[in-house]
Amino acid sequence: MEFLKSRLLYYGGSFVVLKISKMKNITIAGTGVLGAQIAFQTAFSGYQVTVYDINDEILEKAKTKFSDLVERYKKDLNASQEKLDTAISNLKYSADLKTAVADADLLIEAIPENIDIKTAFYTQLAKVAPDKTLFATNTSTLLPGNIAPFTGRPERFLALHFANEIWLHNVTEIMGHSGTDPKVFDQLVEFSKTIGMIPVPIRKEQPGYVMNSLIVPWVFAALKLWADDVADVQTIDKVWMVINETKYGPFVNLDIVGMNTVYNALSAINKNLNDPILEKAMTTIKEKFIDKGKFGKLSGEGFYKYPNPAFEDESFLKG
Repeated sequence: MEFLKSRLLYYGGSFVVLKISKMKNITIAGTGVLGAQIAFQTAFSGYQVTVYDINDEILEKAKTKFSDLVERYKKDLNASQEKLDTAISNLKYSADLKTAVADADLLIEAIPENIDIKTAFYTQLAKVAPDKTLFATNTSTLLPGNIAPFTGRPERFLALHFANEIWLHNVTEIMGHSGTDPKVFDQLVEFSKTIGMIPVPIRKEQPGYVMNSLIVPWVFAALKLWADDVADVQTIDKVWMVINETKYGPFVNLDIVGMNTVYNALSAINKNLNDPILEKAMTTIKEKFIDKGKFGKLSGEGFYKYPNPAFEDESFLKG
């Protein structure tokens, strides 16, 4: 799996020369917000991608997500229809894990942020994946060292964490554990480049990595202000937007990430913090949002309603 060849990738309005690897077949497990984005970006970058999820109904919904991403790539990257048609043709689907990984050079897992779900998945995956397949988890809060014992190949397992809206926020964090083969680590750094990402090599296991070590305190502060009835959602976002001259505040970020991911991340992190205000925030998110089908931007409603959310109105910051 050495990185030998080069090619041109049309990305962000210009052509970039990238090395590509002997890896050809990539499997993405999970079609949530980031799973769908990782799959499409990888297919857009010229790889053959198999999309795996637990049933055909979920996979059909993933196709709708890919159609939406086609429109975003046209708008945000000025991508050609020909390039996007090729990306769609590079995608295939399977609800059978053994079939999905039958010829995979790399599997990227983006399933729910729950240690029990992830360890059960890797226990199953280890029984059916070919020996050649590298494993990478997109976990945003869990350490790869906690999952590695269940993979059956800990030396070929690490974390490959993407930011949301990866075609715009094109950063990947690569973090191994004490048993990760350094050559595998370097391969994933180079793979990230071939799909248009800026790799962030993390040489030591760190909860929250770099990205979430910066972002989580920000969103937790906002959630605690809201859950403790100090200020409402729009007020908190307005303060952040005005002071930092940004397009959106923490609650818009949470809508983009999605309520299920937010809830699972809060659950994982608050096991150690045991913060009663964060516990209240979790309960409120579950009862007022998740239980009512309000999962964030993709579902049409979270802290804001979409399309045309209030924070995009020109009057939002005027009083």
